[in-house]
Amino acid sequence: MMTIRDNRRGRFAATLLMLLAAAAPIAVPASAQSLDLQSAAMADAGDDAESEDQVQPEVLEASVDTPVQGDDFYCGQRRLGQWFYCERPKTPQAAQQAQASATDRMKAISKQLNELKNRAILEPTEANVIAYVRYQREQLDRASTFSDTWQRALWQNPDIDYTLQRPVSTVGKRAWTDNRSATRDQALSRIGQRYGMFYFFAQSCAACEVFSPILRSVADSHRLTVMAVSTDGGPSRTFPNYVVDSGQRERMGVPLATPALVLFDTVTRKTVPIGFGVMSADEVMERIFMLTNTKPGQDF
Repeated sequence: MMTIRDNRRGRFAATLLMLLAAAAPIAVPASAQSLDLQSAAMADAGDDAESEDQVQPEVLEASVDTPVQGDDFYCGQRRLGQWFYCERPKTPQAAQQAQASATDRMKAISKQLNELKNRAILEPTEANVIAYVRYQREQLDRASTFSDTWQRALWQNPDIDYTLQRPVSTVGKRAWTDNRSATRDQALSRIGQRYGMFYFFAQSCAACEVFSPILRSVADSHRLTVMAVSTDGGPSRTFPNYVVDSGQRERMGVPLATPALVLFDTVTRKTVPIGFGVMSADEVMERIFMLTNTKPGQDF
């Protein structure tokens, strides 16, 4: 009997131990635990790397759009802007000066110069006079720089140098005048083939007595035909073959002034007024040449 009971108790204890062993946690070696921790750390690092890859394009894009002037971390990544001195804050005065035109700036300079001058006159203290003189000196230096730059630009760009067309130096002006006189004389030598002149004078006109011999010398030297017309019926010693005005002056539209010299184009049948009053021989020839052989603005 005791043997049977002992066997039953032994089987019951063995069964209970098996149940306890199944419910208890399985022991893991220390090396295996360290391996699992390393794997987890690597996985976390991979997740962090992926998150950084997703954020990095935004940082690069921000650095391209906004110039970084300060620290890369605070200005580039944090993008603190002018609050961290990454960008210099723009004052209203600087923005206004940047938008001001050259005309507005010149007006401001003139206004300031006048203000300093008037202040120095009304309150002639040493400080006011010095302030005006110094500011005026700045403007004189600016004008001198502009004049010097202007001259250098003309020397290096012949297309804008007016003195090449009309010289102002003594040597250049003499050469230009001689060449112009030769061209003018050549043109006037043929002008009598197409043009004639009407000369309106009066016996009572003192200026006509002075101008008539001058006109005669020009007509003889260039073989020009002159038709002298007396406006008051009086004769002329220089042009004895004159005619009395019978409406010619009114039909030509010549003003009532003597002496008056008018060109007549035999081709177009039109009149070209040359001038009124006393003129020199060179002036008469120059006007005839310009009115018949040059275009407006050609010499200027």
